[in-house]
Amino acid sequence: MTREQQRMLWGHLFILPWLTGFMLFTLYPILATLYLSFTDFRVLNEPRWVGLENYASLLADRDYFWRSVGNTLFIMIEVPLSVVVGIGLAMLLNLRLRGQALYRTLFYLPSVVPAVATAFLWMWVLNPQNGLAAPLNSGLVRLGLEPINWFTDPSTAKWGFILMDLWAIGGTMVIYLAALQGVPSHLYDAALIDGARGWHLIRHVTLPHIAPVIQYMVIIGVIGTFQYFTQTFVATRGGPENSTMFYALYLFQNAFEFFRFGHACAMAWLLFLVTLLATYLIWRVSLRKVFQESVGV
Repeated sequence: MTREQQRMLWGHLFILPWLTGFMLFTLYPILATLYLSFTDFRVLNEPRWVGLENYASLLADRDYFWRSVGNTLFIMIEVPLSVVVGIGLAMLLNLRLRGQALYRTLFYLPSVVPAVATAFLWMWVLNPQNGLAAPLNSGLVRLGLEPINWFTDPSTAKWGFILMDLWAIGGTMVIYLAALQGVPSHLYDAALIDGARGWHLIRHVTLPHIAPVIQYMVIIGVIGTFQYFTQTFVATRGGPENSTMFYALYLFQNAFEFFRFGHACAMAWLLFLVTLLATYLIWRVSLRKVFQESVGV
């Protein structure tokens, strides 16, 4: 055996534990869910092959499946909002002001609070009777307006989750802040000499140089929104009137409450395919624009 073959053998031996773990705990479960998505599997019984029946029944389910899809698409509103708010906060926190480190810490802290604790906190904040929203509702009543019931009103429940997520935007803000600090200062100086001010500086200097970061954060935001689960599971369990029944929550209910694992696996693969397609489209559509912006074309 040559020296090169010995090195190759040792290399394969070193990656063998990882490869074994990947095949047993990642690849096999993925392939198993693909198979189970074509079966009627109720945990206590053997899987029964039903072909595309699970997919057909899901696509025909307007009351729950398509309702969960619509709710998930609605919550996508927070993706552009997080871009605008995140960049705006990052630009403010990029200014040279006394105590700036304290401000950055205060804005970042909510992002490290666990999602479960955040959900309980905002259930209290938006409680129309006893929370911080109670004075606002009292003022609205005095003005002759209807109070906002947030998580107990189907028309406002999803907006409560959007507020909750924007409150914890600190992690996104830090990434934009790092991107802003990578923009060369001499470009701002040159633009100021040319007479650029305000929005023109942002449009022609700032945004072009952080465009790849914006593209990345939009993709991550879309993927995260498709998987929106913890907050609604803790706060509303899909209510009221299924107004917060998001896709991931309905998938969870199919698997661990209704024990329809075949349906749940089919939903998981539909989610995977839609997420893959959405990611590719965002990347493909924005690729040329991001490239042109980043090189200043």
